[in-house]
Parts: sequence; C-alpha cells; structure tokens
Amino acid sequence: MKTSALKSDIKRLVFIVAASLIMAVNINTFVHAGGLYPGGFNGLTLLLQKIGKEFLNISLPFSVINYTLNAFVIVLAFKVIGKKFTFYTTLMIVLTGIFTDLIPSIVVTSDVLLIAVFGGIINGFAMSLCLIGAACAGGTDILVIFFSEKHGIDTWNYMLLGNVAMLLVAGVLFGWDKALYSIIFQYTSTQIVQMLHQRYKKHTLFIITDHPNEVYHIIADNTNHGATIFTGTGCYEQEKRKMVYSVVSSDEVKTIVNKVRQEDKHAFINSIRTDQITGRFYQRPND
Repeated sequence: MKTSALKSDIKRLVFIVAASLIMAVNINTFVHAGGLYPGGFNGLTLLLQKIGKEFLNISLPFSVINYTLNAFVIVLAFKVIGKKFTFYTTLMIVLTGIFTDLIPSIVVTSDVLLIAVFGGIINGFAMSLCLIGAACAGGTDILVIFFSEKHGIDTWNYMLLGNVAMLLVAGVLFGWDKALYSIIFQYTSTQIVQMLHQRYKKHTLFIITDHPNEVYHIIADNTNHGATIFTGTGCYEQEKRKMVYSVVSSDEVKTIVNKVRQEDKHAFINSIRTDQITGRFYQRPND
C-alpha cells in the first residue's frame, strides 16, 4: 500500500515539475514576445509587472507578485479541496515563479496571431499536465476546481469570462490589440484543458452482458459508482438478457470498458456523453 502511494506521489511530482517548466518556458517565449496576458493570476502578475515598468519605472519580480496573489486561494484550497492538492499546487506555483525568473526570454516568432494560438495550446497543455497530477496552476484555477467540486459540473469555460475584466484594464492601459489577442490565447488554452481534462465530464454506460454481477463489481471496485441491472428481451433471438446501467466520469470509461471486455468479450457496450445528472454522484477526492 505504501509502495503504491509512493509511486503515485512520484508520478504527481513528475507531472508538476514538467508542467511548471513548460509554463515558465511558454511565458518567457510566446507570452512575453507577444506582450500577451495569459489570464488568471499569471496574467494579472504580468499586467502588474508591465504597469510597474511603464508607469512607475520599477521592475517587479514575477515570483513575488504571483506568490502574494495566490496566498488567499491557497488557504481556500487547503480548507476545502485537500492538503495534498494544496501542497502540489503550491509547489507548482513556486516552481513556475522560479523557472520564469531564471529562464531567459527567447523570441520564437514575432507574429502575434501565431503566438496567441500556439502559446495558448502550450499553456493549456501545461495546465492539463498539472491537473492530471491532481493539482493546478493556482489562482483562478483553484476557484474553478472549487466550484466544479461543489456543483459537480465542468466550469472551466467560465474562467474565460472571469478574465474579461483584467483584459479590459489591459486594453485601456496598453492598447486593445494585445488584449484581443490575449482573448484568443485564453480561449485556445481553455479548449485544450476542456479536451484533455475529463474529470468533471460524465458518461452513461449501457452494458448488455451475460455476467451482470461481475460487471457491476468492476464498476464499483474501479470507480466507486453504483449501477442498476435491468432484465430485458433480445428482439433478434427472443432471449432474456441483462443490462447494467451506470454513470461514471469520462476519464474512467476506458478502464471500465477494457475490464468488462476481459470479463465478457461478447458484451455490448454503449457509452453516451451525459450533460447533466440530478442526484448523488461520487466524485473522487483530489487528494
């Protein structure tokens, strides 16, 4: 048991280090080169840095501003989401700040549209790695996870709306072209997260099988979700058949299908994306 927990922690650590490094490189290449604001507390940090440089003639370190902004939401994560989640999220914030200050800025391209699109893709990929490691990049990501956990729905697209106020300030102070390109960056990033992070999406499984009890235990043991077994008649052969009905998280579907196939290679499985459910639904804890 301890070995399994250790492997899990090492895996999470690898994801966090990789995500923080990729995010820092992205900030010092695409984001800085395009003068964009990636959204969230990272974007707000860059905006404050630019305000300090342009209006106050002072250079503010990325890490100090970012750590200060994240202090409140880290406390929220610790109290509501989980201790391990908070630890790895804090590690992600600290490493991203350190890497961003240490890694030199490199201009890959001067085309702002390319920067907005590919920078957004890389940012979304880094965020997804972090989420796979059961942590996040801090800032507004913590708020999104908090509301997703509380209401059991995917709220990542709402993060885009939350960045509008910051981009309006950036547009007023430094020009609307960068602010509008930043919206493209943020939209691209959010869609990558939506595509790669399946935790809050749900699928309904209809499994017609000759081994319904075994299939139920596969679902229960691997996902902690319940199931309902229906008895019906197969119209083609007029034989009695059993159907197992269950709703699981989208990132659990592949595991369930593979294990059901091992138990009953003749099972007929229909997986349907579920937009909304009402009632109790078990959500795995982030810790």
